[in-house]
Amino acid sequence: MCGIVGVVSNAPVNQLIYDALLLLQHRGQDAAGIVTQQERKFFMHKAKGMVKDVFRTRNMRSLLGNCGLGQVRYPTAGNAFSEEEAQPFYVNAPFGIVLVHNGNLTNTGDLAELVQKLETDLPKNARGATTDTEIMTALIGLQDEKNVEASALAVLPKLEGAFSLVFMDEHTLYAARDRHGVRPLVIGKLDRGWVVASESAALDIVGAAFVREVEPGEFLAINEDGIRSEMWAKAEPKGCIFEYVYLARPDTTIAGQSIHAVRGRIGQRLAIEAPVDADLVIPVPESGTPAAIGYEKQSGIPYGLGLVKNSYVGRTFIQPSQTIRQLGIRLKLNPLREIIEGKRIIVVDDSIVRGNTQRAIVRMLREAGAAEKLATGQVVEESVGGIHREKGREATGRGVAWRAGQRPCPTSTPLQDYVTTRRRARRRAPRRLDRAARVRANP
Repeated sequence: MCGIVGVVSNAPVNQLIYDALLLLQHRGQDAAGIVTQQERKFFMHKAKGMVKDVFRTRNMRSLLGNCGLGQVRYPTAGNAFSEEEAQPFYVNAPFGIVLVHNGNLTNTGDLAELVQKLETDLPKNARGATTDTEIMTALIGLQDEKNVEASALAVLPKLEGAFSLVFMDEHTLYAARDRHGVRPLVIGKLDRGWVVASESAALDIVGAAFVREVEPGEFLAINEDGIRSEMWAKAEPKGCIFEYVYLARPDTTIAGQSIHAVRGRIGQRLAIEAPVDADLVIPVPESGTPAAIGYEKQSGIPYGLGLVKNSYVGRTFIQPSQTIRQLGIRLKLNPLREIIEGKRIIVVDDSIVRGNTQRAIVRMLREAGAAEKLATGQVVEESVGGIHREKGREATGRGVAWRAGQRPCPTSTPLQDYVTTRRRARRRAPRRLDRAARVRANP
Protein backbone atom coordinates (compact mmCIF):
# COMPACT_ATOMS: atom_id res chain seq x y z
CA MET A 1 0.00 0.00 0.00
CA CYS A 2 1.31 3.41 -1.05
CA GLY A 3 -0.12 6.69 -2.23
CA ILE A 4 0.73 7.95 -5.73
CA VAL A 5 -0.15 11.04 -7.76
CA GLY A 6 0.71 12.51 -11.16
CA VAL A 7 -0.12 15.97 -12.52
CA VAL A 8 0.04 17.63 -15.97
CA SER A 9 -0.79 21.33 -16.13
CA ASN A 10 0.06 24.61 -17.83
CA ALA A 11 1.50 25.92 -14.54
CA PRO A 12 4.05 24.61 -11.99
CA VAL A 13 2.83 21.38 -10.40
CA ASN A 14 5.17 21.01 -7.40
CA GLN A 15 2.70 22.46 -4.88
CA LEU A 16 -0.21 20.45 -6.29
CA ILE A 17 1.75 17.22 -5.91
CA TYR A 18 2.84 18.16 -2.37
CA ASP A 19 -0.75 18.91 -1.33
CA ALA A 20 -2.02 15.65 -2.82
CA LEU A 21 0.69 13.65 -1.01
CA LEU A 22 -0.26 15.30 2.28
CA LEU A 23 -3.79 14.04 1.78
CA LEU A 24 -2.49 10.57 0.87
CA GLN A 25 -0.12 10.41 3.87
CA HIS A 26 -2.31 7.76 5.53
CA ARG A 27 -1.27 5.34 2.75
CA GLY A 28 2.43 5.49 3.61
CA GLN A 29 4.58 7.05 6.32
CA ASP A 30 7.97 5.53 5.57
CA ALA A 31 9.23 7.82 2.79
CA ALA A 32 8.11 10.44 0.28
CA GLY A 33 9.35 11.69 -3.08
CA ILE A 34 8.49 14.07 -5.93
CA VAL A 35 9.87 14.37 -9.47
CA THR A 36 9.03 17.17 -11.90
CA GLN A 37 10.04 17.71 -15.53
CA GLN A 38 10.93 20.88 -17.43
CA GLU A 39 12.69 21.34 -20.76
CA ARG A 40 13.48 17.60 -20.99
CA LYS A 41 15.14 17.62 -17.55
CA PHE A 42 13.99 15.84 -14.38
CA PHE A 43 14.13 17.42 -10.92
CA MET A 44 13.88 15.00 -7.99
CA HIS A 45 13.78 15.10 -4.22
CA LYS A 46 13.00 12.09 -2.02
CA ALA A 47 13.89 10.89 1.47
CA LYS A 48 12.64 8.82 4.39
CA GLY A 49 10.02 10.49 6.54
CA MET A 50 6.65 12.19 6.38
CA VAL A 51 5.78 14.62 3.59
CA LYS A 52 6.00 17.72 5.78
CA ASP A 53 9.47 16.68 6.99
CA VAL A 54 10.91 15.59 3.64
CA PHE A 55 10.05 18.74 1.67
CA ARG A 56 11.36 22.12 2.80
CA THR A 57 10.99 25.42 0.96
CA ARG A 58 14.38 25.03 -0.72
CA ASN A 59 13.40 21.56 -1.96
CA MET A 60 10.10 22.80 -3.37
CA ARG A 61 11.79 25.64 -5.22
CA SER A 62 14.06 23.19 -6.99
CA LEU A 63 11.14 21.12 -8.34
CA LEU A 64 10.53 22.95 -11.61
CA GLY A 65 8.08 22.15 -14.38
CA ASN A 66 4.47 21.64 -15.41
CA CYS A 67 4.51 17.84 -15.26
CA GLY A 68 5.38 15.65 -12.31
CA LEU A 69 4.57 12.76 -10.01
CA GLY A 70 5.01 11.76 -6.38
CA GLN A 71 4.62 8.95 -3.88
CA VAL A 72 4.30 8.22 -0.16
CA ARG A 73 5.69 4.79 0.64
CA TYR A 74 4.54 1.94 2.83
CA PRO A 75 7.15 -0.78 2.18
CA THR A 76 5.74 -4.20 1.22
CA ALA A 77 9.00 -5.36 -0.39
CA GLY A 78 12.69 -4.59 -0.02
CA ASN A 79 14.28 -2.90 2.98
CA ALA A 80 11.94 -0.65 4.98
CA PHE A 81 14.90 1.18 6.54
CA SER A 82 16.78 1.97 3.30
CA GLU A 83 16.56 5.53 2.04
CA GLU A 84 17.72 4.33 -1.38
CA GLU A 85 14.45 2.46 -1.82
CA ALA A 86 12.30 5.58 -1.48
CA GLN A 87 10.37 6.27 -4.67
CA PRO A 88 10.25 7.58 -7.41
CA PHE A 89 12.82 5.44 -9.29
CA TYR A 90 14.69 6.64 -12.36
CA VAL A 91 16.53 5.03 -15.27
CA ASN A 92 18.16 6.97 -18.09
CA ALA A 93 18.95 4.38 -20.77
CA PRO A 94 17.74 4.07 -23.42
CA PHE A 95 14.85 6.29 -22.27
CA GLY A 96 14.65 8.64 -19.33
CA ILE A 97 11.88 7.17 -17.15
CA VAL A 98 10.64 8.03 -13.65
CA LEU A 99 8.11 5.69 -12.01
CA VAL A 100 6.03 5.34 -8.83
CA HIS A 101 4.03 2.28 -7.86
CA ASN A 102 1.26 1.25 -5.48
CA GLY A 103 0.76 -2.48 -5.00
CA ASN A 104 2.76 -5.67 -4.78
CA LEU A 105 3.91 -7.95 -7.59
CA THR A 106 3.88 -11.71 -7.08
CA ASN A 107 6.42 -12.67 -9.78
CA THR A 108 9.26 -10.33 -8.80
CA GLY A 109 11.84 -13.14 -8.88
CA ASP A 110 11.01 -14.07 -12.49
CA LEU A 111 11.10 -10.40 -13.53
CA ALA A 112 14.49 -9.89 -11.87
CA GLU A 113 15.89 -12.83 -13.84
CA LEU A 114 14.45 -11.32 -17.02
CA VAL A 115 16.17 -8.01 -16.30
CA GLN A 116 19.51 -9.79 -15.89
CA LYS A 117 19.04 -11.64 -19.17
CA LEU A 118 18.21 -8.45 -21.07
CA GLU A 119 21.23 -6.55 -19.87
CA THR A 120 24.17 -7.59 -17.71
CA ASP A 121 25.63 -4.09 -17.44
CA LEU A 122 22.67 -2.42 -15.77
CA PRO A 123 22.52 1.22 -14.72
CA LYS A 124 23.58 1.68 -11.11
CA ASN A 125 20.07 2.34 -9.83
CA ALA A 126 18.76 -0.87 -11.42
CA ARG A 127 21.65 -3.17 -10.39
CA GLY A 128 20.78 -5.40 -7.46
CA ALA A 129 17.18 -4.19 -7.35
CA THR A 130 15.39 -5.37 -4.22
CA THR A 131 11.90 -3.99 -4.84
CA ASP A 132 9.32 -4.72 -7.49
CA THR A 133 9.21 -1.01 -8.39
CA GLU A 134 12.92 -0.90 -9.20
CA ILE A 135 12.59 -4.02 -11.34
CA MET A 136 9.60 -2.65 -13.27
CA THR A 137 11.42 0.62 -13.96
CA ALA A 138 14.51 -1.20 -15.22
CA LEU A 139 12.44 -3.61 -17.30
CA ILE A 140 10.60 -0.80 -19.12
CA GLY A 141 13.91 0.95 -19.82
CA LEU A 142 15.48 -2.21 -21.26
CA GLN A 143 12.82 -3.00 -23.86
CA ASP A 144 13.87 -2.89 -27.50
CA GLU A 145 11.02 -0.59 -28.48
CA LYS A 146 10.80 2.79 -30.22
CA ASN A 147 9.52 4.74 -27.19
CA VAL A 148 8.44 4.51 -23.54
CA GLU A 149 4.79 3.91 -24.38
CA ALA A 150 5.58 0.90 -26.55
CA SER A 151 8.01 -0.41 -23.92
CA ALA A 152 5.41 -0.13 -21.16
CA LEU A 153 2.78 -1.91 -23.22
CA ALA A 154 5.28 -4.71 -23.80
CA VAL A 155 6.07 -5.03 -20.09
CA LEU A 156 2.59 -4.74 -18.53
CA PRO A 157 1.39 -8.24 -19.63
CA LYS A 158 4.45 -9.72 -17.89
CA LEU A 159 3.50 -8.28 -14.50
CA GLU A 160 1.51 -10.42 -12.06
CA GLY A 161 -0.12 -9.20 -8.86
CA ALA A 162 -1.43 -5.80 -7.81
CA PHE A 163 -0.15 -2.57 -9.31
CA SER A 164 -1.27 0.95 -10.03
CA LEU A 165 1.48 2.85 -11.83
CA VAL A 166 2.22 6.47 -12.63
CA PHE A 167 5.36 7.19 -14.67
CA MET A 168 6.67 9.72 -17.13
CA ASP A 169 9.30 10.40 -19.74
CA GLU A 170 10.57 13.77 -20.93
CA HIS A 171 7.24 14.90 -22.38
CA THR A 172 4.35 12.62 -21.31
CA LEU A 173 2.76 11.31 -18.11
CA TYR A 174 1.53 7.70 -18.12
CA ALA A 175 -0.73 5.67 -15.83
CA ALA A 176 -1.69 2.00 -15.72
CA ARG A 177 -3.66 -0.37 -13.54
CA ASP A 178 -3.52 -4.16 -13.21
CA ARG A 179 -6.22 -6.23 -14.85
CA HIS A 180 -7.96 -6.88 -11.51
CA GLY A 181 -7.99 -3.28 -10.28
CA VAL A 182 -6.76 -4.35 -6.83
CA ARG A 183 -5.41 -0.89 -5.93
CA PRO A 184 -7.48 2.23 -6.72
CA LEU A 185 -6.47 4.90 -9.24
CA VAL A 186 -8.64 7.83 -10.34
CA ILE A 187 -8.57 10.61 -12.94
CA GLY A 188 -9.35 14.26 -12.21
CA LYS A 189 -9.66 17.34 -14.44
CA LEU A 190 -8.01 20.66 -13.62
CA ASP A 191 -8.99 23.89 -15.36
CA ARG A 192 -6.02 23.37 -17.68
CA GLY A 193 -4.62 20.00 -16.86
CA TRP A 194 -5.11 16.51 -15.50
CA VAL A 195 -4.48 14.61 -12.26
CA VAL A 196 -4.22 10.89 -11.53
CA ALA A 197 -4.16 9.80 -7.88
CA SER A 198 -4.69 6.83 -5.60
CA GLU A 199 -7.86 8.24 -4.04
CA SER A 200 -10.60 10.60 -5.13
CA ALA A 201 -10.14 12.68 -1.95
CA ALA A 202 -6.73 13.79 -3.28
CA LEU A 203 -8.48 15.39 -6.26
CA ASP A 204 -10.50 17.66 -3.99
CA ILE A 205 -7.46 19.17 -2.29
CA VAL A 206 -5.88 20.21 -5.62
CA GLY A 207 -9.12 21.57 -7.08
CA ALA A 208 -9.60 18.82 -9.65
CA ALA A 209 -13.03 17.52 -10.65
CA PHE A 210 -13.47 13.76 -10.45
CA VAL A 211 -13.80 12.28 -13.96
CA ARG A 212 -13.66 8.50 -13.47
CA GLU A 213 -11.53 5.64 -12.22
CA VAL A 214 -8.75 4.21 -14.32
CA GLU A 215 -10.26 0.92 -15.48
CA PRO A 216 -8.65 -2.42 -14.57
CA GLY A 217 -6.29 -3.30 -17.43
CA GLU A 218 -6.21 0.28 -18.77
CA PHE A 219 -3.19 2.30 -19.93
CA LEU A 220 -3.24 6.11 -20.17
CA ALA A 221 -0.94 8.63 -21.87
CA ILE A 222 -1.48 12.22 -20.67
CA ASN A 223 0.01 15.46 -21.98
CA GLU A 224 -1.05 19.03 -22.75
CA ASP A 225 -3.18 17.76 -25.65
CA GLY A 226 -5.32 15.55 -23.40
CA ILE A 227 -5.64 11.83 -22.54
CA ARG A 228 -5.23 8.79 -24.75
CA SER A 229 -6.56 5.48 -23.42
CA GLU A 230 -5.79 1.90 -24.39
CA MET A 231 -6.73 -1.42 -22.80
CA TRP A 232 -3.61 -3.56 -22.39
CA ALA A 233 -5.57 -6.45 -20.84
CA LYS A 234 -9.16 -7.61 -20.47
CA ALA A 235 -10.61 -6.29 -17.21
CA GLU A 236 -11.23 -8.89 -14.48
CA PRO A 237 -12.26 -6.70 -11.50
CA LYS A 238 -11.28 -8.09 -8.09
CA GLY A 239 -10.84 -5.12 -5.78
CA CYS A 240 -9.22 -5.33 -2.35
CA ILE A 241 -11.74 -5.33 0.51
CA PHE A 242 -9.11 -3.90 2.86
CA GLU A 243 -9.32 -0.62 0.95
CA TYR A 244 -12.93 -0.34 2.14
CA VAL A 245 -12.21 -1.60 5.65
CA TYR A 246 -9.02 0.29 6.56
CA LEU A 247 -6.72 1.68 3.90
CA ALA A 248 -8.73 4.39 2.16
CA ARG A 249 -9.89 7.67 3.66
CA PRO A 250 -13.60 7.77 4.63
CA ASP A 251 -14.17 10.69 2.21
CA THR A 252 -12.93 8.62 -0.73
CA THR A 253 -15.12 6.85 -3.30
CA ILE A 254 -14.07 3.51 -4.82
CA ALA A 255 -16.08 1.74 -7.54
CA GLY A 256 -18.90 4.20 -6.98
CA GLN A 257 -19.12 3.37 -3.28
CA SER A 258 -18.52 5.90 -0.49
CA ILE A 259 -15.98 4.42 1.94
CA HIS A 260 -17.76 6.03 4.89
CA ALA A 261 -21.10 4.54 3.84
CA VAL A 262 -19.60 1.09 3.26
CA ARG A 263 -18.02 1.05 6.71
CA GLY A 264 -21.34 2.03 8.23
CA ARG A 265 -23.08 -0.86 6.49
CA ILE A 266 -20.32 -3.22 7.68
CA GLY A 267 -21.11 -2.17 11.26
CA GLN A 268 -24.80 -2.79 10.71
CA ARG A 269 -24.06 -6.23 9.28
CA LEU A 270 -21.84 -7.01 12.27
CA ALA A 271 -24.71 -6.17 14.64
CA ILE A 272 -26.95 -8.61 12.75
CA GLU A 273 -24.40 -11.45 12.62
CA ALA A 274 -22.98 -10.96 16.15
CA PRO A 275 -25.68 -9.53 18.43
CA VAL A 276 -24.37 -8.78 21.92
CA ASP A 277 -26.11 -7.57 25.07
CA ALA A 278 -24.03 -4.60 26.23
CA ASP A 279 -24.27 -1.11 27.71
CA LEU A 280 -22.18 0.89 25.25
CA VAL A 281 -20.69 0.77 21.74
CA ILE A 282 -17.37 2.55 21.31
CA PRO A 283 -15.11 2.81 18.25
CA VAL A 284 -11.38 2.50 17.90
CA PRO A 285 -10.76 5.82 16.16
CA GLU A 286 -10.52 6.74 13.37
CA SER A 287 -11.24 3.96 10.88
CA GLY A 288 -13.47 2.03 13.29
CA THR A 289 -15.83 4.98 13.89
CA PRO A 290 -18.24 4.58 10.93
CA ALA A 291 -18.66 0.86 11.67
CA ALA A 292 -19.36 1.60 15.35
CA ILE A 293 -22.05 4.11 14.33
CA GLY A 294 -23.54 1.47 12.03
CA TYR A 295 -23.51 -1.08 14.87
CA GLU A 296 -25.27 1.40 17.17
CA LYS A 297 -27.87 2.19 14.50
CA GLN A 298 -28.72 -1.46 13.95
CA SER A 299 -28.54 -2.68 17.56
CA GLY A 300 -29.98 0.29 19.42
CA ILE A 301 -27.15 0.11 21.98
CA PRO A 302 -25.93 3.64 22.86
CA TYR A 303 -22.82 4.94 21.10
CA GLY A 304 -20.07 6.71 23.03
CA LEU A 305 -16.49 7.91 22.79
CA GLY A 306 -14.43 5.65 25.05
CA LEU A 307 -11.00 6.05 23.50
CA VAL A 308 -9.25 9.31 22.71
CA LYS A 309 -6.82 9.33 19.79
CA ASN A 310 -3.58 11.30 19.73
CA SER A 311 -3.71 12.98 16.33
CA TYR A 312 0.07 13.38 16.24
CA VAL A 313 0.76 9.66 16.07
CA GLY A 314 0.49 8.03 12.64
CA ARG A 315 -1.10 4.73 11.63
CA THR A 316 0.47 1.89 13.60
CA PHE A 317 -0.37 -0.88 11.10
CA ILE A 318 1.94 0.61 8.45
CA GLN A 319 4.94 1.13 10.71
CA PRO A 320 7.99 -0.83 9.47
CA SER A 321 8.68 -2.92 12.59
CA GLN A 322 6.74 -4.73 15.30
CA THR A 323 8.50 -2.85 18.12
CA ILE A 324 7.63 0.57 16.66
CA ARG A 325 4.03 -0.52 16.08
CA GLN A 326 3.53 -1.70 19.67
CA LEU A 327 5.02 1.45 21.15
CA GLY A 328 2.88 3.62 18.87
CA ILE A 329 -0.35 1.99 20.07
CA ARG A 330 0.10 3.16 23.67
CA LEU A 331 0.98 6.64 22.45
CA LYS A 332 -1.94 6.66 20.06
CA LEU A 333 -4.95 5.78 22.28
CA ASN A 334 -6.04 6.56 25.82
CA PRO A 335 -9.30 5.45 27.55
CA LEU A 336 -11.95 7.77 29.05
CA ARG A 337 -12.45 6.14 32.45
CA GLU A 338 -15.65 8.01 33.34
CA ILE A 339 -17.33 6.75 30.15
CA ILE A 340 -16.39 3.07 30.34
CA GLU A 341 -15.99 2.24 34.03
CA GLY A 342 -18.32 -0.54 35.12
CA LYS A 343 -19.94 -0.91 31.70
CA ARG A 344 -20.18 -3.84 29.32
CA ILE A 345 -18.54 -2.47 26.21
CA ILE A 346 -18.59 -3.41 22.53
CA VAL A 347 -15.37 -2.15 20.96
CA VAL A 348 -15.69 -1.81 17.19
CA ASP A 349 -12.41 -1.74 15.27
CA ASP A 350 -12.04 -1.92 11.50
CA SER A 351 -10.24 -5.28 11.56
CA ILE A 352 -7.92 -7.57 13.48
CA VAL A 353 -4.74 -8.23 11.55
CA ARG A 354 -1.69 -8.64 13.78
CA GLY A 355 -3.73 -8.14 16.96
CA ASN A 356 -1.31 -5.57 18.43
CA THR A 357 -3.90 -2.84 18.77
CA GLN A 358 -6.57 -5.15 20.19
CA ARG A 359 -4.30 -6.59 22.90
CA ALA A 360 -3.27 -3.12 24.04
CA ILE A 361 -6.85 -1.83 23.94
CA VAL A 362 -8.23 -4.74 25.96
CA ARG A 363 -5.52 -4.16 28.56
CA MET A 364 -6.27 -0.42 28.73
CA LEU A 365 -10.02 -0.98 29.02
CA ARG A 366 -9.55 -3.54 31.77
CA GLU A 367 -7.32 -1.13 33.67
CA ALA A 368 -9.95 1.61 33.21
CA GLY A 369 -12.64 -0.55 34.81
CA ALA A 370 -14.65 -1.93 31.88
CA ALA A 371 -16.75 -4.94 32.89
CA GLU A 372 -16.59 -6.85 29.58
CA LYS A 373 -15.06 -6.24 26.16
CA LEU A 374 -16.09 -7.48 22.73
CA ALA A 375 -15.00 -6.32 19.28
CA THR A 376 -15.15 -6.89 15.51
CA GLY A 377 -13.56 -9.26 13.02
CA GLN A 378 -10.30 -10.91 12.15
CA VAL A 379 -8.09 -11.35 9.11
CA VAL A 380 -7.06 -14.99 8.83
CA GLU A 381 -4.78 -15.10 5.77
CA GLU A 382 -2.12 -12.95 4.15
CA SER A 383 -2.84 -10.59 1.25
CA VAL A 384 -0.28 -10.95 -1.51
CA GLY A 385 -1.63 -7.81 -3.17
CA GLY A 386 0.04 -5.36 -0.84
CA ILE A 387 -0.76 -5.84 2.88
CA HIS A 388 2.62 -6.70 4.34
CA ARG A 389 2.87 -9.50 6.89
CA GLU A 390 5.36 -12.30 7.26
CA LYS A 391 3.73 -15.11 5.25
CA GLY A 392 0.46 -14.71 7.12
CA ARG A 393 2.01 -15.64 10.48
CA GLU A 394 1.20 -12.20 11.87
CA ALA A 395 -2.52 -12.63 11.16
CA THR A 396 -4.13 -13.17 14.56
CA GLY A 397 -7.19 -14.84 13.07
CA ARG A 398 -5.08 -17.38 11.22
CA GLY A 399 -3.37 -18.46 14.42
CA VAL A 400 -6.70 -18.72 16.25
CA ALA A 401 -8.22 -20.90 13.55
CA TRP A 402 -5.19 -23.20 13.61
CA ARG A 403 -5.24 -23.58 17.38
CA ALA A 404 -8.90 -24.49 17.27
CA GLY A 405 -8.24 -27.21 14.73
CA GLN A 406 -10.15 -25.34 12.06
CA ARG A 407 -9.16 -24.75 8.47
CA PRO A 408 -8.28 -21.05 8.00
CA CYS A 409 -10.93 -19.28 5.96
CA PRO A 410 -10.16 -16.09 3.96
CA THR A 411 -13.19 -14.24 5.33
CA SER A 412 -13.73 -12.15 8.46
CA THR A 413 -15.47 -13.61 11.51
CA PRO A 414 -17.07 -11.62 14.37
CA LEU A 415 -14.83 -11.39 17.42
CA GLN A 416 -17.55 -13.00 19.52
CA ASP A 417 -16.70 -16.20 17.62
CA TYR A 418 -13.02 -15.31 17.90
CA VAL A 419 -13.19 -15.13 21.71
CA THR A 420 -15.16 -18.38 21.92
CA THR A 421 -12.67 -20.08 19.59
CA ARG A 422 -9.72 -18.99 21.70
CA ARG A 423 -11.35 -20.33 24.87
CA ARG A 424 -12.01 -23.70 23.21
CA ALA A 425 -8.47 -23.78 21.87
CA ARG A 426 -7.01 -23.19 25.34
CA ARG A 427 -9.09 -26.05 26.77
CA ARG A 428 -7.96 -28.44 24.01
CA ALA A 429 -4.31 -27.44 23.79
CA PRO A 430 -1.88 -29.70 25.69
CA ARG A 431 0.26 -28.10 28.39
CA ARG A 432 3.52 -26.79 26.94
CA LEU A 433 6.69 -27.84 28.76
CA ASP A 434 9.79 -25.74 29.01
CA ARG A 435 13.16 -27.26 28.11
CA ALA A 436 14.05 -28.30 31.69
CA ALA A 437 10.71 -30.04 32.14
CA ARG A 438 11.15 -31.94 28.86
CA VAL A 439 14.56 -33.17 29.99
CA ARG A 440 13.13 -34.38 33.33
CA ALA A 441 10.24 -36.09 31.56
CA ASN A 442 12.57 -37.86 29.11
CA PRO A 443 15.78 -38.76 31.04
